[in-house]
Amino acid sequence: MRSTPHKSLAAAACALAALAAVTLPSAQASAAAPAAPAACTPTQVVANGDFESGTSPWTQSSTSVITNRAGESAHGGTHFAWLNGVGSTHTDTLSQSVTIPSGCSTATLTYWLHIDTAETTTSTAYDKLTAKIGSTTLATYSNLDKNTGYVQKSVDVSGFAGQTVTLAFTGTEDSSLKTSFVLDDVALSTSGGTTPPADSTRTPAAPAYTVNLTSNASGNGWTGHESATFTNASATALSEVYLRLWDNYHGTCSAMPITVSNVTGGTAGALSVGCTALKIDLPAPLPQGQSATIGFDLGITVPDGADRFGADGAFNNIGNALPVLAIRDAAGWHLDPYTNNGESFYSLAADFKVTLDHPNSLLVPATGTSVDTPGSSGRTITTATASKVRDFAWAAGPFSKISGTSPAGTAINIYSVSGISSSSAQSMLATAKSAVDTHAARFGAYPYGELDAVIDNNYWFGGMEYPGFVLDLVSTTALTHEIGHQWWYGIVGDDEYNNPWLDEAFADYSTDLALNQTGTNCWNSVSWASSSEKITNSMAYWDAHSSRYSTVVYGYGKCALHDLRRVLGDSVMAKMLKDYATSHWYGVSTTAEFKAAAQAATSTDLTSFWTQHRIDG
Repeated sequence: MRSTPHKSLAAAACALAALAAVTLPSAQASAAAPAAPAACTPTQVVANGDFESGTSPWTQSSTSVITNRAGESAHGGTHFAWLNGVGSTHTDTLSQSVTIPSGCSTATLTYWLHIDTAETTTSTAYDKLTAKIGSTTLATYSNLDKNTGYVQKSVDVSGFAGQTVTLAFTGTEDSSLKTSFVLDDVALSTSGGTTPPADSTRTPAAPAYTVNLTSNASGNGWTGHESATFTNASATALSEVYLRLWDNYHGTCSAMPITVSNVTGGTAGALSVGCTALKIDLPAPLPQGQSATIGFDLGITVPDGADRFGADGAFNNIGNALPVLAIRDAAGWHLDPYTNNGESFYSLAADFKVTLDHPNSLLVPATGTSVDTPGSSGRTITTATASKVRDFAWAAGPFSKISGTSPAGTAINIYSVSGISSSSAQSMLATAKSAVDTHAARFGAYPYGELDAVIDNNYWFGGMEYPGFVLDLVSTTALTHEIGHQWWYGIVGDDEYNNPWLDEAFADYSTDLALNQTGTNCWNSVSWASSSEKITNSMAYWDAHSSRYSTVVYGYGKCALHDLRRVLGDSVMAKMLKDYATSHWYGVSTTAEFKAAAQAATSTDLTSFWTQHRIDG
């Protein structure tokens, strides 16, 4: 995603406290053989987090905290927790005891928060809300963080695995001018086993998805069927798989935008991780080298809003809506939460055949190469075929379309929403032609056939990448960046939640090179906010320090790569990156592998370089 300030997370000037270090008790010595570490069953441990089932097991300072009274509204359902909003010296508390199971490598607390205030100051925090777990302060908000709607907050609480602790929210007001802190849909989800499979192979491998969907008249509702065929590449048998229903983040568990039903080839289990992960138990353990297919009926409802999954008026963006298989590797199942601050997506290269039945009035740009054929009266069948892509996205609306071909032969299509001038569309077409060829010359030939770009100046996020399909503002820099992602994450994959720098810093560095910017002295302006801030931090860290995400991951990340280029030399750096892309083509890269490739390219010991630039792994 482009490094434009994010109105939903990065815009709030939140003073988030760092998680305190937690030491878990060691096991007592025993003459008996030690028990094997507990396996992780992903679960959600907060009870009644949507406040729709009365007040139990929450403890509240007054009977009016959990409420449905007028003046505020729920994020989902009808009830919510309303702390403060009195306008005089007042304290409200809300707490619940939770047990975070051991055996899971990831535990993430999420909650939706709305703040409104009568305070007029822009500099003084008079009224405050504190989120704590045990004695550790997770986050602090104030009247300075007021917003017009709910914002989801996400905090990594993995350090508390194996403990029973109190989750508590405390709101305080001073003597005048009220501030309301409104909470809803509180969840604490665990995932990721600490007991790894017998090997580190990423599986299920070689996924192939076949999808048939029919849209409503406006293109914001789709129904149909999806099937996924996959092979177990690991020596450890697969007893289950997980589908990621990523876009359920944009709704609630009681009103899910992505619905899966009538599962075949397995048994649907419980939804977890904010209803973005669905467990499918297989009929029998799947041995190494064997393949299986699951199928299900699928419903997609696009919410309003100019988002990567959202409708800007008549124009619908449908990114990450198709359920895809989660990955199991040496860390176990990757069931990280959705982040709106960046990306959480981690998937293996797959083949997609997606058939989209829609009204003739809608144009439907999509990942892959598309062919249109007549459907029933007044309808068109768009069949999009894509090979070795990690995601599939499309759009639907009455777009204006212009097309061209880059000098190297890549077909480019620009789809514009109303309000985009023809000159802006032509400018973006020229940018796309230049960018795709420039990146291809540096890192390897563009493999996805055509490239579609949907242009809309209402995007709050700047731009978003999918294989062969991008969303963007009218911006040369932003579009060049998103097209750079075709290589860094699209072709050379990575775990975007745990290693966001591997695609964002690399895409920004590629953008600089394409626009003839050398990053001269850019590392000189680096100023770290804390000792824990590192380029290689995960999205769990950046969601808790969202105002620093763009600065460090994009800015410091690309500056570090410019610095590395100056250490290695231009030609050595260029060859190293192209060779690195080639060796990970359609695969997955890691920080450790990139560091090893860089070290192999030079006789200079890079140990101090990685330390200075805070690149761990």
